Amino acid sequence: MGFDIKRFQGDVDEELICPICSGVLEDPLQAPACEHAFCRACITEWISRQPTCPVDRQAVTASQLRPVPRILRNLLSRLCTSCDNAPHGCNAVLKLDSLASHLVDCEYNPKRLMPCEAGCGLVIPKDELAEHNCVRELRVLIASQQGKLTDYQQELTEQRLIINEHKRELALLKEFMRAMRVSNPAMRALADQMEREEVVRWASSLARARVTRWGGMISTPDDVLQMMIKRSLSESGCPSHIIDDLMENCHERRWPPGLSSLETRQNNRRLYEKYVCKRVPGKQAVLVLQCDNTHVDDHMMVEPGLVMIFAHGIE
Repeated sequence: MGFDIKRFQGDVDEELICPICSGVLEDPLQAPACEHAFCRACITEWISRQPTCPVDRQAVTASQLRPVPRILRNLLSRLCTSCDNAPHGCNAVLKLDSLASHLVDCEYNPKRLMPCEAGCGLVIPKDELAEHNCVRELRVLIASQQGKLTDYQQELTEQRLIINEHKRELALLKEFMRAMRVSNPAMRALADQMEREEVVRWASSLARARVTRWGGMISTPDDVLQMMIKRSLSESGCPSHIIDDLMENCHERRWPPGLSSLETRQNNRRLYEKYVCKRVPGKQAVLVLQCDNTHVDDHMMVEPGLVMIFAHGIE
């Protein structure tokens, strides 16, 4: 619908009046053949009932409607109008093209969002402030949030069930492939490939780590410390077929020749500083996996990788 013509100062040219609503054109469109102009809302509703021009009855469809010429838009933009909020006390008179931006900040807008100053901090329309009750509104908000939380918890429970079912099916598949790989070379190669890809996926999910103090390395971790690291690896999704090997490789007795003693470690520091390290979640420890370190010499790496534990110095 167009703007009420009574809002405008001075005479309004007939070309700027919508033939359907008799208001000043709002967001106007024109018919392509006869070039009659109408408010977008007016002509859209009209054509939905009968696909003809309301003035001369020439056939026209919604897809054929076009924006009005620039000169017509310029004439509209220069019209001076009162604010929509004039009934609420606004005395501003402004150009039509400035009306939209003015309405956003107009202090007389009854629907202007205002922060409640009574204590709840909610943002509500200005005309609702008088009847606003902080306690009631906060209770409604809390109830709404609790409902959403319940829905999220239910969805999370369902997703966990689905994930557990997938894990069970995957475990069964792995067991089947392990049984088959003994007698079937092709199945053995496929199973090996799947296990390698599983390790690569897990490795890519871990955050990159940087060792700032290689001197803080714990080369002979005790059983308690090893158990803590193993639990973290398991919780991070470490593939079950490598977790025991990784934990065996956290002690220097299983480290490769280039790390087998304090002396060799000191001599080869420039080599192990090139390791690509992944963080063991939540611990001062890193993983140096074979799949991430194909650039490293054989005497500095073991399969499937190393767990290196530190007293400090992991970023």
